[in-house]
Amino acid sequence: MKVLFLSPGWLRGRLWGELAFKFPTLSLAALAAVTPPEWELAFHDDAVRPTDFNFDTDLVALTAMTAQANRAYQLADQFRSRGKTVVMGGFHASNLPDEALRHVDSVVIGEGELVWPELLNDFKAGRLRPIYKATDLVDTAIIPPARREIFKGSGHLFTNTIQTTRGCPFDCEFCSVTAFYGRKYRKRPVEQVLSELEQLRKVNSFVFFVDDNIVADRRYSLPLFSGMKGMGLKWLSHAPIDFAEDLELLKAAGESGCIGMFVGFESLNQDSLAAMGKVTNKAESYKEYAALFRENGIGILGSFVMGSDGDTPAVFEQTLRFCEDIRLEAAIFPILTPYPGTRVRSRLEAEGRIFNNDWRDYDMEHVTFRPKGMTVKELQDGYEEICRSFYSFGSIYRRIFKLHRSVQVFGPMNIGFRSAIRRKRVDS
Repeated sequence: MKVLFLSPGWLRGRLWGELAFKFPTLSLAALAAVTPPEWELAFHDDAVRPTDFNFDTDLVALTAMTAQANRAYQLADQFRSRGKTVVMGGFHASNLPDEALRHVDSVVIGEGELVWPELLNDFKAGRLRPIYKATDLVDTAIIPPARREIFKGSGHLFTNTIQTTRGCPFDCEFCSVTAFYGRKYRKRPVEQVLSELEQLRKVNSFVFFVDDNIVADRRYSLPLFSGMKGMGLKWLSHAPIDFAEDLELLKAAGESGCIGMFVGFESLNQDSLAAMGKVTNKAESYKEYAALFRENGIGILGSFVMGSDGDTPAVFEQTLRFCEDIRLEAAIFPILTPYPGTRVRSRLEAEGRIFNNDWRDYDMEHVTFRPKGMTVKELQDGYEEICRSFYSFGSIYRRIFKLHRSVQVFGPMNIGFRSAIRRKRVDS
């Protein structure tokens, strides 16, 4: 039997569709790792190369985020029209399984490792069910290493992604992570992670940890970073800005090879931070914390949510000036997006403020709700302008023209974002 693990593409003319540097989908390699050995595996990323709908396979397995859902449904419809069975999982299908079932034969809700072998057995026996959902969260201690060999020949330049933890102890209003993985912070044994990293560094010294918060439990992350020290890795991941308060852990991360972190600043307004549930962020300490990151060799890709209820048109200039003042290595400025399954969607629906449910526009680049402190046009125009300004050559020069080890990543990252933004303006 054959299964094709399929990742849908992003719309061209949009930022994420124009970015040249793409990672393969680690969740599909994780499912491949729990696939019985008698199955023949294949992987295809629709974002990298056109999809061959005549591909020789018995089963097609899709995963998609909300902005990819329409493309995922198109792919599913095409394969099913050719007699193929299609199953789908991921954030979007987990939150809207009935919608997904209009296009696929079966939906996996939530984490898939526990039910995937059962689904495959049911498919072989001709008794595939429409819904599969694990009764418990996956014990991360039993998760095998991802089968990254399925990425061979996929066209990706970089495949060294790894996950060490799942879940987040926080519950930010706009975030879909807790809705999918839960708030319980689950950790893979450090020894298993270090063993996997030993294999990854044979391929490439750069590693990206896809964890949503790799430092939520210092009792876990400190031994992990200590074990990584001396491996010669250069790695990036996600961490909150108050990570800087733990100087011992911050130093250990830097010494283990961390050169960059994705950090959710979210807002410069403390009231807005409180409203969105970002309880650990202290806006008055951002500048100090960012300097501590840099002192330990760690650059920052900051994220600032645009369009919260406390935002006015002034937020764009204020945020831009702040980012340049602290010489932030890189940043994104996502428009607040009410994803299915999030608390912010429930609230905005109750308030009658969502006016757009075209999932293609749920890419953090388009306004899909009526903001409080500005018009829809002001929010959309402000977003476009801050992206252009931040990734202008003048801003790039002011922010990253310095000797710092993180420049080896953030220099190309800035050029990549600038190029994608310019292509987006031409194609859209």
